[in-house]
Amino acid sequence: MGPTTVTGVRIGLLTREYPPEVYGGAGVHVGFLVPRLRELVEVDVHAFGGPRPDATAHTPALELAGANAALGVLSADLGMAAALGGVDLAHSHTWYANLAGHLAKLLHGVPHVVTAHSLEPRRPWKAEQLGGGYRVSSWVERTAYEAADAVIAVSEGMRADVLDCYPALDPARVHVVRNGIDTREYRPVDDVDALVANGIDPDRPIVAFVGRITRQKGVGHLVAAAHRISPEAQVVLCAGAPDTPEIAEETRVAVAELSAARPGVVWLQGMLPTDQVKQILSRAAVFVCPSVYEPLGIVNLEAMACGTAVVASDVGGIPEVVRDGETGLLVHYDASDEAAFRTGLADAVNALLADPARAAAFGAAGRERAVREFSWGTVAGQTVDVYRAALENTR
Repeated sequence: MGPTTVTGVRIGLLTREYPPEVYGGAGVHVGFLVPRLRELVEVDVHAFGGPRPDATAHTPALELAGANAALGVLSADLGMAAALGGVDLAHSHTWYANLAGHLAKLLHGVPHVVTAHSLEPRRPWKAEQLGGGYRVSSWVERTAYEAADAVIAVSEGMRADVLDCYPALDPARVHVVRNGIDTREYRPVDDVDALVANGIDPDRPIVAFVGRITRQKGVGHLVAAAHRISPEAQVVLCAGAPDTPEIAEETRVAVAELSAARPGVVWLQGMLPTDQVKQILSRAAVFVCPSVYEPLGIVNLEAMACGTAVVASDVGGIPEVVRDGETGLLVHYDASDEAAFRTGLADAVNALLADPARAAAFGAAGRERAVREFSWGTVAGQTVDVYRAALENTR
């Protein structure tokens, strides 16, 4: 039997990112989750950004335009909290919306559910981007998590991290609902026009990366490793939205050095449309995820759904998605020995480039696993189960 609907229940879902303004995994998550949730419960979406037909928009106070960005976030959260009168439960995603959910709990007397996509204590490099605002974001997250009626972790690894970072939490309140993938949207495609238009040769092996330019995603490790990757392959970096000017410049210099040292380096700096990403993933011989911190890694599911072998770090929830020796290869990450990690990435990629039949078998197994175990319908049903338990526990 499929999940049952919950009549008469209205959810206020709070998020910074919501389509079409999506730049990271949390935005992808809510973009796919909300339509399936709406088949089961009534959902009012409150999001940062411009007006949308299916969400209420909230923007930071204009008076805070020159202040630390974290303060602008909190001002938008105040507007969200004020707008939640009449909901039965608040569900917030990321620290950007956590305070709104926490205030809704206090102001309106409703349960608050948090989905943990990442954790501020595990991302100290955010201080580069937010300055003192990182201490603010960390305070918001801790306050919201410790008071939440339920926390949804997107992997078993993430659940362990939540309980490690916030030991005051009752483990019974922390649930695992893994991220999903729309395998009708993400599927192998034969088109190559986007590759050709972007200077990628569809007839040469492709090693692909898709992700934001941030310490978390490890793009610097891949660029360094690429000096050792077979020169017969193209290295295609779909990497944009840098966290800071400093990491943007670091990446520019590193990619320039790589391009001078080997042929076939293509850096696509904009956030590409899904249709173009699917072409790159489908044509790639190997997709690489060099993240140093990753609660689950939706991008790995996207690559698998497109039938592509994955080489990934063994951090966080990645091993719950990428099965070593079955759908890809995992490389051990140790912050104390980054050189070994980079060598391991290059060796794993080269091993699959040298054995196309094995890479193809990994890709086929990855597609089958994505279809079988990671549907958004399943995610929505399990999320509603968490709502139901939170509502019952607060009556």
